[in-house]
Amino acid sequence: MVKAESALATQKKYFDPKWLIMGVIIGFLVIFQVFPLLYLVVKSFFPQGSFSLSAFKRVYTYKMNWDALKTTLITASATMVFGIIIAFPLAWLVGRTNLIGKKFFRTLFVTTYMVPPYVGAMAWMRLLNPTVGTINVILMKIFHLESSPFNIYSIGGLIWVLTGFYFPYAFITISRAMEKMDPSLEEASRISGASPLKTLAKITLPLMLPSIVAAALLVFVTAGSCYGIPSIVGVPGQIHTVTTRIIDFVYIGTQEGLTDATTLAVFLMLIANIVLYVSTFPLAKKQFITVSGKSTRPNIVDLGRWRIPITLVVVIFAVIVVVIPFLTVATTSLTVNLGKPFSLENITMRYWERIFTRKAILSSAKNSVVSATLAATFGMVVTSMMAYLLVRTKAKGRKIPDFLITVGSGTPSVVIALALIMTMSGKFVINIYNTLSIMVIAYMIKYMLMGMRTVVSALSQISPSLEEAAQISGAGWFRRMKDVTFKLIAPSFVAGWFLIFMPCFYELTMSTLLYSTNTKTLGYELFTYQTYHSQQTASALATAILIMVIFVNWLLSRLTKGKFSV
Repeated sequence: MVKAESALATQKKYFDPKWLIMGVIIGFLVIFQVFPLLYLVVKSFFPQGSFSLSAFKRVYTYKMNWDALKTTLITASATMVFGIIIAFPLAWLVGRTNLIGKKFFRTLFVTTYMVPPYVGAMAWMRLLNPTVGTINVILMKIFHLESSPFNIYSIGGLIWVLTGFYFPYAFITISRAMEKMDPSLEEASRISGASPLKTLAKITLPLMLPSIVAAALLVFVTAGSCYGIPSIVGVPGQIHTVTTRIIDFVYIGTQEGLTDATTLAVFLMLIANIVLYVSTFPLAKKQFITVSGKSTRPNIVDLGRWRIPITLVVVIFAVIVVVIPFLTVATTSLTVNLGKPFSLENITMRYWERIFTRKAILSSAKNSVVSATLAATFGMVVTSMMAYLLVRTKAKGRKIPDFLITVGSGTPSVVIALALIMTMSGKFVINIYNTLSIMVIAYMIKYMLMGMRTVVSALSQISPSLEEAAQISGAGWFRRMKDVTFKLIAPSFVAGWFLIFMPCFYELTMSTLLYSTNTKTLGYELFTYQTYHSQQTASALATAILIMVIFVNWLLSRLTKGKFSV
């Protein structure tokens, strides 16, 4: 009898559900992420089944590809520099000073983070078009200029749009680090008689340097792997980036084209992994040294007589970078003739009516909702389980799926899509090409980390005593997860779900490569209308997405009682 009970206990231990869950998650990531990415790299070196560098030689000696490579590095580097120059002062003003309306500005800049970057490209194309751009026309009339002062179809224009829509990445990263930073050294500096600016330069800036570098690297890799903005702003001016060239090669439809796309994708993948390594290991260690876990709130710096002038500068910046582009897109969606000024005679609702009645658009919207919902739901199930294993257990190997999820998030979207195309088309048993399933999987790989970090943060702040009490009462692991843990982290679960859902809903880059006739998404539909059909219809779609982002922000705040917002 004793032996039977001992064997049963051993069997229960052997079939621990935590091991089963971890195995399923790792298996999913290995099949749909690790294998496709490794195959992509191998295929670039073995294009015909044998080792050869001919593809690299062909791709990187072709002038257009080499120019695309240089343009990518230039624009990503410039965006990184300007993004940090903008983000750090804004993060300090909003988080550490008595700036007027700082809560509003924080919400405005964070909300911009969730807006599709290609919406900004559409807006600035209308504003800075070298012939009919609104700002150019106004400046030419005021200053009696013979030619337009700005040209959006240039490297400078590309950097401007990229900076305007990627500086929020750095703003959010630096703001969070500032909130966690130990304020004692700053307070000591102020007590010693140092001015706020001297304290900022001598204390805050050096302490924040690891977070600033991490934010800079994030902006660099996101700007370098962006497709929407270069395709709308760069391509018309014959300015190509690595992402636009990759998609051009895929669209060729030949084996050589796919090989060239793969070879270029390896470059993006290499850059992304270098950035990921630097951010995860060396920088993380330095942040651990300089960032305190204390809950002490730093003193608010009084801007004094500079408070109003600095607030006005921030207002002007927000109006130029955020308000004007969004208003431009909204007014374009109501304009009959784009060549005439916006007036009552030039207003129509036909394009709004079109986006709610045209079958192709409604079908694309349905596909976007379904794929984003599935990706967010399955993604949160996976990340919630993994977050629990990371925070609440010491199971061996629990950091492996966490690392893989982080790698997936840091991998450029175009690389993920290309890797799935090459491996999930039936060549290796699984054939989900041209289905909604391949999009859902691609979205999960790219955006699961958002949900993961949200749930990990919530679990870290919750005492395990209630779970222990449930365990003592005889509740099994699944029962404890359902009745105790999940209820405690429900607000974070909802926040993570929305953080995955929104970028999946309007995603463009992966959808451009993975769509089929029956699986077109809203992001791709918007892009095709903007590029080939009707800018007004595209603007109506973009404005509808902007309204949805604002609504989701409000809904998320209400559902989580103000704890989370987009």
